[in-house]
Amino acid sequence: MNTTPSSSHPTHPLAHPTKRALVLAGGGAAGNAWEIGLIAGLAEAGVDVTNADLIVGTSAGSTVAAQITSGTQPSELYAAILAEVPPARAGGPGRGPAPRVSGASYMEWSDAIIASAESPADMRRRLGAAALDTDASEGASASRWRDIVAARLANHDWPERLVLIAAVDARTGEPIAFDRNSGIDLVDAVAASTSAMMPYRIGEDRYLNGGYRRSENADLAAGYGRVLVMSPFGGRTRMPLEWGMDLTTQVSELRAAGSRVETVFPDAGAGDVFDANALDPSTRPQAARGGYDQGRALAERLAEFWADPS
Repeated sequence: MNTTPSSSHPTHPLAHPTKRALVLAGGGAAGNAWEIGLIAGLAEAGVDVTNADLIVGTSAGSTVAAQITSGTQPSELYAAILAEVPPARAGGPGRGPAPRVSGASYMEWSDAIIASAESPADMRRRLGAAALDTDASEGASASRWRDIVAARLANHDWPERLVLIAAVDARTGEPIAFDRNSGIDLVDAVAASTSAMMPYRIGEDRYLNGGYRRSENADLAAGYGRVLVMSPFGGRTRMPLEWGMDLTTQVSELRAAGSRVETVFPDAGAGDVFDANALDPSTRPQAARGGYDQGRALAERLAEFWADPS
């Protein structure tokens, strides 16, 4: 791991040189579990990253951002994952089946759209148009998805600290970052960021998965002195590298502006689940255990990086 800033001088001084940002990328059910395990393992070994001044959440990482700022301890969140019972295929009485998207179908759908696009903006517009075209039962699906997301969060209120949750406007393709001042409920912001092939409805607006804003969305931490990025997919991207959506480009930008940046990717202990299988809930216990062990192992190396400057 490299925390050395770029040798180039920043064009502008860092806006928050002594503050810390935690970036939680998307990664499906497995990614959520790995990030929770990693955070719990770090905390167990004395490195509490939940005290970040800014937390950026994308897709599954947005759920983690809401969970770790809810007042629930990382150890409790970790224990809850290990105690999970695989969910039934059908929803509760009167609710019908919960909306489900297989990893394979979602990847095929989105890969085809990415391949046809000419730029990130074009990709977002095409994804939005395709999602809106396939949205045949929008109201019921959005309501069920909101219920599922709400059940995952112990607290439905925005935390006092700064949390940014990434999404994309399905109608315009514009990138979005929700916060407590956006006029959007926390549950709705997380539901929007975690949406898959169907757009998520908030009032008259529709939103898509935050991963299409810019992969990990680490650029939202610009201006912070130290940035810790947790990326379940190991910084990989399905978009053309020339688009600059990838994590390597984002990290280079942050370092060029003077930030110290650490990136953490899953190791072998989390299992080979970070592909189309990442949406499968059965991957969660192993991913969480792998993250927990990894967090404990990395704590000594991350302690100086994350130490409170005060």
